[in-house]
Amino acid sequence: MAYELFYWSPIQGRGEFVRLALEDAGADYRDVARIDGDGAVSALMEESSTPPFAPPFIRDEDVIVGQTAAALFYLGPRLGLAPDDERPRLWTHQVQLTIADLVDEAHDVHHPLGIGRYYEDQKDESARRAEEFRSERLPKFLGWMESVLERNPSGPEYLVGTTTTYADLSLFQIVAGLRYAFPERMTALEGAYPNVLALAQRVSERENIAAYLKSERRIAFNTMGIFRHYPELDGSR
Repeated sequence: MAYELFYWSPIQGRGEFVRLALEDAGADYRDVARIDGDGAVSALMEESSTPPFAPPFIRDEDVIVGQTAAALFYLGPRLGLAPDDERPRLWTHQVQLTIADLVDEAHDVHHPLGIGRYYEDQKDESARRAEEFRSERLPKFLGWMESVLERNPSGPEYLVGTTTTYADLSLFQIVAGLRYAFPERMTALEGAYPNVLALAQRVSERENIAAYLKSERRIAFNTMGIFRHYPELDGSR
């Protein structure tokens, strides 16, 4: 059976991190909501004996795995995108969890008071959150990733080891998302993180990823996803 990916159809969101791994590996998979509608996502959440809290989640025959990092931890060895040995495999998972923290903070820039409110109802709070995110949190996260690449005993070409892992694919996605959401700030910052940017570029040029990015399967960034561009939240400070 093909892998099944369950995520909402109109946005990249957190599901894109799982989708990139499936695409890079050339895996046989069904993007369920885009084929059967978003109702199929809700239906499985309501019917499963081990219900995921929220998408994304994957189904591999009778195995259902929710949470982005957990789904990638499961898929990584099966797709050839995780180390064979336990220690580097766990390190890859740790890197992915840190990326998940960054994703959460990027989302909370435009929804600092709660996801149940419209952005327009929390613009003042978003502006304050964005200033801290641009000036403090972004450099901290990007600097950590740069240091991970610099300290890789095998060289700065990969986050872990000597071959591409799902964490490298996820790093590409956050760079792409941050460039969309905060173009001015990223332009000002990028010179400080050459290894991060070089890795993101290499991922974008991988054969299957390059083909995916040119295809209709790659949904464009928009103001419904995690990475949203509101000019008033961007800046070079």
